[in-house]
Amino acid sequence: MTPHDPLRPARAAAPFIAAALIFAQAAAAQTAVRFSLEGRLEGPAAMFLVPQDKGYFRQEGVDVAIDEGASEVEPVTRIAAGTHDMGIADINVLIRYRDEHPGTPVIAVFMVYNNPPFSIVARKSRGIAAPRDLEGKRLGVPATGSTFPEWPVFAKLNEIDVSKVKLEQIGAPVRAPMLAAGQIDSALGYSFRVYVDLKTRGVPIDDIVLLPMSNYGLKAYGSAILVNTKFAAEKPEAVKGFLRAFLKGLKDTVQDPVAAIGSLLKREDDAQKEVEVERLQMAIRDNIVTPETRANGLGAIDSRRLDDSIAQIATVYAFKSKPKAEELFDANFLPPSADRRDD
Repeated sequence: MTPHDPLRPARAAAPFIAAALIFAQAAAAQTAVRFSLEGRLEGPAAMFLVPQDKGYFRQEGVDVAIDEGASEVEPVTRIAAGTHDMGIADINVLIRYRDEHPGTPVIAVFMVYNNPPFSIVARKSRGIAAPRDLEGKRLGVPATGSTFPEWPVFAKLNEIDVSKVKLEQIGAPVRAPMLAAGQIDSALGYSFRVYVDLKTRGVPIDDIVLLPMSNYGLKAYGSAILVNTKFAAEKPEAVKGFLRAFLKGLKDTVQDPVAAIGSLLKREDDAQKEVEVERLQMAIRDNIVTPETRANGLGAIDSRRLDDSIAQIATVYAFKSKPKAEELFDANFLPPSADRRDD
């Protein structure tokens, strides 16, 4: 008969207690990061959901909570106020916001949309095939959004007489319905939103004209990952860890966008898989993976190009203090160049 060992239960439980302690210590080591999207959950948002679902954020020591945004400027105001630590927003929105609110504690650290999705989507049957064809036509313009501020720059670059273009203020949700119904001839917006929405409404592809502003002289970048500067100064390793995890998830998304959309579908019951896959594929092809990112790596910027884009804004916007690229983008948090190659 085996002698009674009063310590046996404790010894048996020891491995489980040790494991629980390790787990608790790991959980305690996680830095909470509240992240703001620039809009609703749709195809391109999958690139942030994938690293969350695959545990990449946690592996880097960050516990990320992702919130939808109600407008393009909301991530900037949230981060500036400190209610959110990081987010994604159009860098041109940040440029104007910082000029109007000097001292805004927000800076860009990773360029997501190397080419901006700012576009005009039109109907060929309405006689539009090129930018100047917009003269004499009705252009649907959402009162809010980041594309409208680029319209004067685009018009100036392409010698469009804006007095001959009838701007119709409309809500973003009715752009595609009104364009499909012929109530307007064209609309401003992100290409992967308006184009895909219009196609989904049954408008023939050969009747849809897509005019990406970046194809017609606009040098602007698009949306970037932003961070509160106080948070970045106090927790630089959390910012770097977030970007490493995001980059890993972004590469997974680029490699297999269909699989990536699974992370969206399980959060958004009303999302249509085929529609959101096309939206994501379009963003990858036209906005994320570009000749510049192939040369310089994902996430980086060309400072001269950003300065040139600010100069373009200055042709239609009176800056209180025109910023320089280094005041808007901090490359010190980026993963190494070799890791950012999309090979």
